[in-house]
Amino acid sequence: MSVNSTDPMIGRLLDGRYQIRSRIARGGMATVYLATDLRLERRVAIKVMHGHLADDSKFKERFIQEARSAARLAHPNVVNVFDQGQDSDMAYLVMEYLPGITLRDLLQEHRVLTTEQTLDIMEAVLAGLAAAHKAGIVHRDLKPENVLLADDGRIKIGDFGLARAASSQTATGAALLGTIAYLSPELVTRGIADTRSDIYAVGIMMYEMLVGEQPFKGDQPMQIAYQHANDAVPPPSRRNPKVPTELDDLVVWATERDPEDRPRDARAMLDQLYETHSALMTSLPSTAATSVQRTMVMPTALAGTGPQPGSTAETQVIGALRRPQAAVAVADGTSAARLAAKSQTSRRRGWVIAGVVAALVLVAGTIGWYFGVGPGSLTTVPKDIAGLSIEDATTRLTDAGFAVNPQTEEVSSPTIAAGLVAETDPALGERVAQGATITLKISTGPKPIAVPQFAGMTEDQAKDAIAAAPFTLDENVVKQFDASIASGVVIDALAADGSSLTGVATYGELQKVTLVVSVGPLPDVTGLSVADATAKLQQAGLVFGQESAEQYSDTVPAGNALLLQASDGATVVRVGDTVDIITSLGIEQVEIPNVVGETWDTAKQKLLDAGFRLDYNPFADAGPQFFTVSKLSPDGGTTADKGSTVKVSFSS
Repeated sequence: MSVNSTDPMIGRLLDGRYQIRSRIARGGMATVYLATDLRLERRVAIKVMHGHLADDSKFKERFIQEARSAARLAHPNVVNVFDQGQDSDMAYLVMEYLPGITLRDLLQEHRVLTTEQTLDIMEAVLAGLAAAHKAGIVHRDLKPENVLLADDGRIKIGDFGLARAASSQTATGAALLGTIAYLSPELVTRGIADTRSDIYAVGIMMYEMLVGEQPFKGDQPMQIAYQHANDAVPPPSRRNPKVPTELDDLVVWATERDPEDRPRDARAMLDQLYETHSALMTSLPSTAATSVQRTMVMPTALAGTGPQPGSTAETQVIGALRRPQAAVAVADGTSAARLAAKSQTSRRRGWVIAGVVAALVLVAGTIGWYFGVGPGSLTTVPKDIAGLSIEDATTRLTDAGFAVNPQTEEVSSPTIAAGLVAETDPALGERVAQGATITLKISTGPKPIAVPQFAGMTEDQAKDAIAAAPFTLDENVVKQFDASIASGVVIDALAADGSSLTGVATYGELQKVTLVVSVGPLPDVTGLSVADATAKLQQAGLVFGQESAEQYSDTVPAGNALLLQASDGATVVRVGDTVDIITSLGIEQVEIPNVVGETWDTAKQKLLDAGFRLDYNPFADAGPQFFTVSKLSPDGGTTADKGSTVKVSFSS
């Protein structure tokens, strides 16, 4: 469990009922917290939508849709949803809290799961998914991160944030949603999902559990999406020979590129999984050579050659066919000699046809060899050389049977470090003739792009400038307090390493840019009680550090807030930072110098230096060395408020 003590949500009370305790996880749409339901006295998980998405009606609608979708399901393998609401500008979802890990955590620890472990987890996942499909809900974001493995052994599906009502035309909208590694071909190519799209994701998860990695890999998301749309998922046993053939069949069935060839929904796949599990548990581990063949239904074996009346198409044992015993009669007076001649002609024609067929087979075989494995065959330029050094890429290509052009080319790349292979000619993944010459294109790093003057722009203007450059916008905009810059105006823009881009001429294409935007001055807490000042800090997104009484004030009563300062002594304060409240010590008490008996020129200076105002006969200033202080009120040696008035009397 991840806990962030500086998160402003920690300790907050939502709707007067849910006390936030700690942060569990953070995702693209929301952050999940551990909380206590004070009304029912139980621990719950609360998903809070990110603040920057609260104004986006589509994201908000999708967030609320998760609550409605999950609330319609009451199944032991689906995470329960208890409540949904809004507190100020925050939309939140209250769910069942399951202490434990995710399937992703399990895979990272063990990498490859056993056959029995895979079947147990898949049975729970498909059971929960079958309940969703029966309720007319398509999950659309199945992945190991959304499969929860509780400490008490329960297995549940969570995160219905992308769920929609199931139909044959459920579309994703303008952009693909879900995790690219688990998207079905129809989602990639047409943006349409139904129950069979969830089945495809289940098949990919099952492959990953049995093999230890996903079937398709790539440096860019579109490379992976292309493989989903165009390549068949291989049987897991190709990478892990220990995988039984029955599980190979199940994975291949679930990941067919054509949705019509997959199980129609989770119930259909679960039924088959039960059968497979039963078969595997009652027999020896299967291999490709020993897999059990399913019973085939054959027509009744009769002596005749055509369909027989009353045939039942039941399973039959097929024996040897008997030849008919009836004699063959020769009609129309055909003689034995004519029959013999006809037979000889037929035999000669048969030899000619056989010779032609043999020649055609030989030609076809030669052509097949030439283009299949011979010099004319095509092979794929390896995709995995992107990011390699010139030496390593050359070795990889040479081992694959290619020739490598000693002359390289240069090309800018926003993702490949300078000096490494970024592209090839012919392109990576392209099918070319065996032995073809490949030219390496070496990255010079990201293309330098002129940096706009972000400071002074509005936040929206800066985001448009980042997209136009083009750079990559960091969605986590830094909110900074600044009394001299209006709220919503950009103060600075930061490079990926955190350095300022102000005054920088160029920056790499598509590299990350983080905006620093003003939220106006720090909240004014002067004169407030510490409790009220703390509440005002939390409203502004700040975290209260400690109370420190260090300064005197003529205007703020002792114990009340005077001003704020960053706990770490920083000169700038940003939303989420920890700040200390400096409280007033009240008016400073100062001892009145006892100057009775001293001449006015000496006494006056001492009283002024001590910080007092003076009430005296101004005639004494005409000859201060001739006037002597005879009395002070209040008396010298006593204490009084600094800045208060002391009355002076003289003797001459």
